[in-house]
Amino acid sequence: MADGETDGGVDYARRAADTLGFSRWWQILAAAGMMAAVSPYQYVWSSIEQPLAANLDIALPALGAVFSFYVVFQSLSQFPAGKWRDRHGPKTLTFLAAVLAGGGYVGLAYATAVWQLYLLYSLGAVGVGIVYTVAVNTAVKWFPDRTGLTTGIGTMAFAGGSALVVPYVRANATVGAYADVLRNLGVAILLVTLVGAYLLQDPPDDWLDDDSDEDSDAGDVGDGGEEVVSEPADATDDSGVAASLRGRDYGTREMLSTWQFWLLYAMFIATAGADLIVTANVVRFADHFGLAAVVATAAATLLPVAAGVSRMILGEASDRFDRTWVMAVSFVLAGVFRLGLIGAGRAEAGIPFVALVMAAMFFSSPLYVFFPSIVADYYGAWNSSGNYAVLYTAKVGGGVFAGTVAGYLVARFGWEPTFALGGALAIAAGLATFLLRPPSDAGLGGDESAAAD
Repeated sequence: MADGETDGGVDYARRAADTLGFSRWWQILAAAGMMAAVSPYQYVWSSIEQPLAANLDIALPALGAVFSFYVVFQSLSQFPAGKWRDRHGPKTLTFLAAVLAGGGYVGLAYATAVWQLYLLYSLGAVGVGIVYTVAVNTAVKWFPDRTGLTTGIGTMAFAGGSALVVPYVRANATVGAYADVLRNLGVAILLVTLVGAYLLQDPPDDWLDDDSDEDSDAGDVGDGGEEVVSEPADATDDSGVAASLRGRDYGTREMLSTWQFWLLYAMFIATAGADLIVTANVVRFADHFGLAAVVATAAATLLPVAAGVSRMILGEASDRFDRTWVMAVSFVLAGVFRLGLIGAGRAEAGIPFVALVMAAMFFSSPLYVFFPSIVADYYGAWNSSGNYAVLYTAKVGGGVFAGTVAGYLVARFGWEPTFALGGALAIAAGLATFLLRPPSDAGLGGDESAAAD
């Protein structure tokens, strides 16, 4: 659907332009810019940890938990940040994120003790978490008609943005040069995120209620996310239009009372675990089969490219077609291609191995697009930041599986069974998608026959 077209008689692009005074796509551009700016925290750490350890004259394993702290703080910070944003808007919160994320990298340049590295990277991770939840839910709030595409653009920027700075970082990843690199990146993060803080704003509470006769099936949403019911649309509508447009927004406690949320949570852990197993271990997996160094390098280099591009492509597909079907096919294929990696490795087929890595990531990485979109579909846009932030905590479980659990499994059973388990988890999540349906107003204890297929 091109921007400016209507969905069910509602021209969301026109309404947004009337509210903002300019195109709503500027909100997505600002969000994507911020996501790209903070992405080095996740994707550049492996390039700077060695000079950091050398400068502090400590063994590299002493920094082993820094990235784990990052995952925890980046994930868990999103819930309080999301709740604040839903109630007070994004500006103050994003300004804080700029100070934390930008200041964290600048501070690393002057760190003289291990505890300072842990503290600064954790504080920076909080800033990254704020930017992530603000950016993803900016798409949800301004694009109820194109949630998949717009969240895909933001998360693609997060996956691919670091590609712009990795060559610069690696060329200067020495004890003598890394401090300047960190300061420069920190200043860039600060400036880009401050621009985002200036540009971003949330739609007013009633922006979708104006000209309500354009869409007689859309319900009204009152202050605080409480439902002001007009005529709810058919609960079987899974077209991708947010639940709030069908006359129902769920608070976080209401969401937690539905079985759909807990199924989504389990699916998120499974798919994130499968995704991170490949992301974190693809080089060592290639080495396990004795593949050439160039194969491992190519796989590691092309992996984030495939992950980033897929989020936009499959995000758009999930807007145009039934979202649960797109999720199901994507996750099942992600699992199948992971299993194929084992066969390519055993055959020592380098080119197929790289191609299968890209295919596996292409179909699993859009989990970061599918889940915020379906949370908005099922539970509405009003509380989308807080609601998705709760679901996003499942990434911690996926990270633990891909790290600690996978490490134990590799030591106990070997690489191939561990990767096969990752593939099985992705396939199971894809099949579980067929159980999903929109929640009824009554939640877990209610009659959901109206929501059945």
